[in-house]
Amino acid sequence: MPQSKDYSKSIKKAVIGKARDLNDKSTFSKISLVAFFAWVGLGSDPLSSSCYGPEEIYRHLSGHTNLALIVSLLTVATIFIISTSYMQIIKLFPNGGGGYLVASRLISPTVGMVSGSALLIDYVLTISISLSSGADALFSFLPINFLGFKLSFTFLVLGILIVLNLRGVKESVYALTPIFVIFVLTHIFLIAYVFTSHASEVSTVVSKTGSEFSNSVSELGIFGTLFLIMRAYSMGAGTYTGIEAVSNGLPNLREPRVPTAIKTMRLLTISLSIAVLGLIVSYFLMDVKMEAGKTLNAVLIQQVAMGWNKYFGYIFIFITLFSEAAILFVAAQTGFLDGPRVMANMAQDSWFPRRFTLLSDRLVSQNGILLMGIAAFFVIWLSGGSVAFLVVLYSINVFITFSLSQYGMVKHWFQVRKTDKKWFRKLFINGIGFLLTTFILITVIVIKFDEGGWITIIITGSIVAIAISIKRHYLKIAKEIKKIQTEMNSKIAEWVDILKSKNELKNTQTEIKNTDATAVILVNGYSGIGLFSLFNILNSFHGAYKNFVFIQVGIVDSDCFHGADHLEKQKQDIEQDLNKYVYLIKQLGYNAEFRFSLGTDVAEEVEKMTPEIIKKYPNSTFIGGQLIFEGMYRVSKILHNYTIFSIQRRLYKHGLTTIIIPISLEKALNLHHN
Repeated sequence: MPQSKDYSKSIKKAVIGKARDLNDKSTFSKISLVAFFAWVGLGSDPLSSSCYGPEEIYRHLSGHTNLALIVSLLTVATIFIISTSYMQIIKLFPNGGGGYLVASRLISPTVGMVSGSALLIDYVLTISISLSSGADALFSFLPINFLGFKLSFTFLVLGILIVLNLRGVKESVYALTPIFVIFVLTHIFLIAYVFTSHASEVSTVVSKTGSEFSNSVSELGIFGTLFLIMRAYSMGAGTYTGIEAVSNGLPNLREPRVPTAIKTMRLLTISLSIAVLGLIVSYFLMDVKMEAGKTLNAVLIQQVAMGWNKYFGYIFIFITLFSEAAILFVAAQTGFLDGPRVMANMAQDSWFPRRFTLLSDRLVSQNGILLMGIAAFFVIWLSGGSVAFLVVLYSINVFITFSLSQYGMVKHWFQVRKTDKKWFRKLFINGIGFLLTTFILITVIVIKFDEGGWITIIITGSIVAIAISIKRHYLKIAKEIKKIQTEMNSKIAEWVDILKSKNELKNTQTEIKNTDATAVILVNGYSGIGLFSLFNILNSFHGAYKNFVFIQVGIVDSDCFHGADHLEKQKQDIEQDLNKYVYLIKQLGYNAEFRFSLGTDVAEEVEKMTPEIIKKYPNSTFIGGQLIFEGMYRVSKILHNYTIFSIQRRLYKHGLTTIIIPISLEKALNLHHN
């Protein structure tokens, strides 16, 4: 093969890493995440919200800051309610039960598609706003003349995250763990220090909150006070984004997945609750005031370290603020972990191009990662990395998914009330979650719509429209292929009898040798299309081939990537299908056998099998069928895999002949006329 190809493979190996070994049963455990690292990878998004969520609550109380305790307690209660309801989702969907699957299975596939589309946009915005916020925070440490490089730096970090995720889930999480740990430790110390140094004042917080509530009622009235509280509560909605990430990311977790996911959820819930409640009470205890150009956390940290040793205080301020900037970069990881997973689930159900179910040789959703990265690049570029603009677009969609998921679970528990003794308690938890998330969704849409929230709704609607078009196309193709399958099954016996009676079977009375002409036929399961291709070959070449070798590559995609047991089952299914082809050919008096392998790239696996086949059957011709689809080629190329052409190019470099048989669905459907 050309040296340039080897050189490109070397670069890929150096940047992305060498291919995973699917035959190694320990591969799955090596790339999965234990609870702690799942907390790092999936919990960084919600935990990073403590950098801005508590501040949003404090800011929107319009001077009635003592009411922040009430809002923070409501927020913590909501965190526990949402996380508890998602624990129920995890138990009900042990193979991954994010908002898309829950809504699809428990409400309807179309509603699930809407939920999935909303979640995808939310994950793109998660990446965009996390990176932009992180860049803002980091460049606030630098002289103002460096601001011109901020956008370029944001794109650089985006590129690094893309490469890390292409290397693998575990590798990307490992690389970001130190930042996460520093953030957690510094903020635990910060909150603990404030509480211990103001221990005598903690007990007065409740009484002051009560008196402030009375003052607010006197000033604003009971409804005005409640409106103020609920508005601040709703504007802190960014705090909850990312809670659903664990249920979406279940396939990335270590077996047994459900207990690992529950542990991860508890770590996330407890850490987020401590951060939100701890920071808000700390603002009050330290009497923190808004300062221009500074976050409330920055003001709090500086006030805490003010009386310390000069150098120790400066180091603590720098490390803590730097960790807040860096954790925002880590938060983007949630979008890269869960976005491709949602995309793969939607592709499996034909709402998205099927290529998004495919995995790379590093066993990651390469197409999904790249699309998420490209989408985030354009969002950041078009917005100029403006956090003020992105925050308006953010958090609407996640509450669409939240609400639909909670409603789906409520519907489910009501339907199984006769068989599940604990149905009412479960329904109550999800019911409360549904009411809270729906209230927040409506409030956020109303508040953000005129400010630019309509953009998010239009983009989401566009994704929904595209998904519907893709689904219709796949359904049409599937319907036609099913007709072909039915037609072929009814005609197999007739075709075999016809072929037996033809003159091309006369020469089968002589011994068949390995040096005789051999047809190496590429198939994809025992299907109508495969049978149509086979009989086309037998009719077209009039007995020229005496040996037949059927080869198939089992694709390890996101749907079957659940462990070694699933791969073993896939191997058995492939062998069963190939044996049917072999039996059929032997009925005609020819020699037949099969080869197969599992992998993530069909063309690459075929190339690997080729030397062994050529060694045994030196006079081989490779033959494969390719469906012809209506419409523009560029569009059909996105929706369908033209793998046979890739195989042809690889085998051509080895001097091997590949014949491609175009298969028109229209002609195949008219078999009964032949």
